[in-house]
Amino acid sequence: MNKDKDMKIVILPGDGVGPEVSAEAVKCLELLSSHCGLGLHFETHAFGGAAIDATGSPLPDSTLAACQGADAVLLGAVGGPRWDGRTEMPEAGLLKLRRELGLFANLRPARVIQGLEALSPLRADLAEGADVLVVRELTGGVYFGDRVLEDDAASDLCVYSRAEIERIAHVAFQSARRRGRKVTSVDKANVMATSKLWRRTVVEVAEHYPDVALDHMYVDAAAMALVTNPRRFDVILTENMFGDILSDELSVIGGSIGLLGSASVGASGPGLFEPIHGSAPDIAGLDIVNPAGAITSAAMMLEQLGMADMGRFLAEALGKTMLGGCRTADMGGSARCSEFGEAVREHLRRRLVRYDAHLELVTMNRGCCA
Repeated sequence: MNKDKDMKIVILPGDGVGPEVSAEAVKCLELLSSHCGLGLHFETHAFGGAAIDATGSPLPDSTLAACQGADAVLLGAVGGPRWDGRTEMPEAGLLKLRRELGLFANLRPARVIQGLEALSPLRADLAEGADVLVVRELTGGVYFGDRVLEDDAASDLCVYSRAEIERIAHVAFQSARRRGRKVTSVDKANVMATSKLWRRTVVEVAEHYPDVALDHMYVDAAAMALVTNPRRFDVILTENMFGDILSDELSVIGGSIGLLGSASVGASGPGLFEPIHGSAPDIAGLDIVNPAGAITSAAMMLEQLGMADMGRFLAEALGKTMLGGCRTADMGGSARCSEFGEAVREHLRRRLVRYDAHLELVTMNRGCCA
């Protein structure tokens, strides 16, 4: 595969285990790029707590400019207790980056891999075949509302506009068309005014997608259903805070939060791709963290960049690695982070050999028919 132009990928290793997991993902991308001529070029920039230590800001101007000029951004993790109590914490840099890049849609897929049902804390008959995509609104709601904190009282304002709800709903319905054609909109419309507007607006958007089924659930009922009947869901559409909580709950169904990646995208410009786990400072530098979430995020990035085949190759290599018994401690194995990453790349090399053979056969057949 030869791209018409090179692509700039900004790497934000971040804090804690972020540098370790992002390094393994980048090595996979470098292998694909060099072998298949993808033209991926990587720049590393300070972000989060590491950037606070270096510059005083979690999102330095130079890092923001690099991200704005990139084709995609791959993030490791941010935060940690060493920065607690600061006026501007590492997570503030992530919120600002999402806002500045216009990333309003967070896509968090989670599935139980066939053959690995035993890793799930759910009974195998419940976990088998579970495959859910959470579409989370990312730039509105209580996380971005006005805050008041006093000695004896506090408040957090939750605000949503119809336009914000419409655009994330379209993302969910379009995603469902590529999957099982069902959207479950999750809200708290029996209590919250923002949820009442959310439900009305989603119903209106659904009229544009008659081929996609829509149902509604309150967030507490959805939280229960995720662990009692996860197969009832295809695409979950929900607001910022609910999506944050439900996707973390969903992550354990596959066996470990370390398995899951995510994509944050907007109407245009670069997307941000990151594992959903935190910075895990207690195991940072020990080479025992699971890099699967970062590698999954890299595969999602390739798909968003128009390289779906390459993303699928990487995802397949990741699955074969785990099915072959190479697993990190969070999945009951003993593989180190670096060992796991190298095992993925070895499976990827084997897949690329078959890919090369296929291309050679196609070329020969075309020559015979010319």
